[in-house]
Amino acid sequence: MTRSINIKELSVLLKDKNNNISLLDVRRKTDYEASPQKITGASWQDPEKIDTWISQLPVDTLTVAYCVKGGSVSQSVADRLQQNNIETVFLEGGLKAWIENGKPVE
Repeated sequence: MTRSINIKELSVLLKDKNNNISLLDVRRKTDYEASPQKITGASWQDPEKIDTWISQLPVDTLTVAYCVKGGSVSQSVADRLQQNNIETVFLEGGLKAWIENGKPVE
């Protein structure tokens, strides 16, 4: 299974309204509170509390997790979700790269 997705690939998926994608902002709480912008349509989940929200995720959709730079936080969350049979990839470059490429945030 592919472990990551790049900005261009995610943009294409998001433009197709037939794609059922779950976007997860999994930045650490301090990072999220310092800059609450997120990719349009994403929901923030505290990565430190994954055990409290993992069972609420849909298992029949692709989940895209992102953190600030696409590093260890989103990668570890993606790994954990995959271990729980949730099809998950992390966004290469994270929110920082998304914004630097002029992609929409809310």
